[in-house]
Formats: sequence, structure tokens, C-alpha cells
Amino acid sequence: MTNSQVAALLKDKIQTLPAGDGAQVLVGPIRLPVNLDGSTVTFQWYNWVHLNEEELADLDGGRDVEALIGKLPAMRLAEGQQSSVLVYGDFEHQEDALIRMHSICHTGDIFGSKRCDCGFQLRQSMRMIVQNGAGALFYLADHEGRGIGLFSKALAYLLQEEGMDTVEANLALGFTDDSRDYSGAIAVLRALRTKPVTLITNNPKKLEALKNAGMNAVKRIPLWGDVSAFNEKYLRTKIARSGHLKADDTDEILEDRIAQ
Repeated sequence: MTNSQVAALLKDKIQTLPAGDGAQVLVGPIRLPVNLDGSTVTFQWYNWVHLNEEELADLDGGRDVEALIGKLPAMRLAEGQQSSVLVYGDFEHQEDALIRMHSICHTGDIFGSKRCDCGFQLRQSMRMIVQNGAGALFYLADHEGRGIGLFSKALAYLLQEEGMDTVEANLALGFTDDSRDYSGAIAVLRALRTKPVTLITNNPKKLEALKNAGMNAVKRIPLWGDVSAFNEKYLRTKIARSGHLKADDTDEILEDRIAQ
């Protein structure tokens, strides 16, 4: 099959979104049945990749799908990571929609690490979105370790084993506490929905990023849970040093932990 034939099949599923110093090429929706608590739930999956201005110029501003298909092998996309979003229900039109901006966590999301609460937050936010009837889970691939990457996160974990907290370890390695950027995800959100959204988060910086971008993020729902002796210090540091907001019962959740 020629590149032009492949492009003809895909052209209606690819769009280019302005984003910073280039653009996001957004692919989808793709039907994705997911096993959630033993039941099959169907989401619509989108994936995107960032192209700089030079790459865009070679692709007629991102509109030349045939040229994009031809360049894919040379782009070596498997060497990096791309972000994606799971959309559930009538996300574009339903009045009340939940969103979660979830930072990738290799250890928590994949391995089930109890050093953090990320795996719990990932699955619980999916449950909340399905129960609500409409929503979107943004899975942000360049956010590992609050933006420092997996290798640096491994070094930070070693420093934490020497007594540092999460913030101290990141600073000791030459990073800021939190270097995550949400502009790419916000560009995709703007393309998928214009109505207000409710953000599932304990982190006010995420809500601030949406509001600063002019998005209709009008409410926030906290998400605490899966607390144990392994992540208690990590969670307390989020509140004490990173500005995360407590739910009314957060202190009770932290004090009533059970080490497993």
C-alpha cells in the first residue's frame, strides 16, 4: 500500500493543533475497550506528538498526512514517549465532565509501587469518570518524577532512602520541585471540549494552569487514598512543601493507614 493510500485512510483521524513553539499532531479517536474492575468499559483514545517549527514546515504546517506517514520511520518515535488521553461518554457536549491530568509514573502505574499513590489515582480517576458519565484522563508522558525523567527519578529515590524528602531530592539533583508543563495537554483539551470541566486533583498548580490558559475549569475534586507506611512521608510532603490541598478527611486518611 502506498503512502497516499495510507494517508487517505487516516486523514480524517489526524488534526494539527497550535502549541507553543510548534504544534501537536493529534491522532484519534480510537475505540479502546478497557478492563476496569472486571468489566469492559469502552473509551475513545487519542495520542499526540509535538512537532517543532522546522518539522511543521516539512509537513505543510502539519496538514500533509502523506508526508507525515513517509517520515515516521526517520522520526524514531519509539525512542521517546508520547502523551495520550482516554475520553469517555459525550465529552464534548455533556454539561458536567471530569478530567484528570495524570503524570506518568512508571513505578506506580505499571509496577504498582507503594512509594507513591499514582497507580491508585490513575485507576480511581478512571472509575470516577465512568461513574460521572463523561470525562477525560490525560496521560502525560513527559511528566515522570514531576518532570525530571525516569533515570533522575531513580536517583531521587536513592536520595530519599538516605533521608531526603521528594522536594529535597529533586532540588539536590539540580531540578525544581515541579517542572511539569501542561500546555500540550491543554491544547488537546481545547480541541475536544469548550464547556466547563471539573478537575480531579489535589494539586492547585494544575487548576491554575488551566485557568491561566483561559479554560473553563471551574471546580476541583480531591483524590486521596491508598495510604500506607511506605508513602506517608511522600504524601505529607505533597501537602507541607508542594502546596497540595487536603480534603476534609485527609488527616484521618493519613492517620488511619495500614502498612501492607
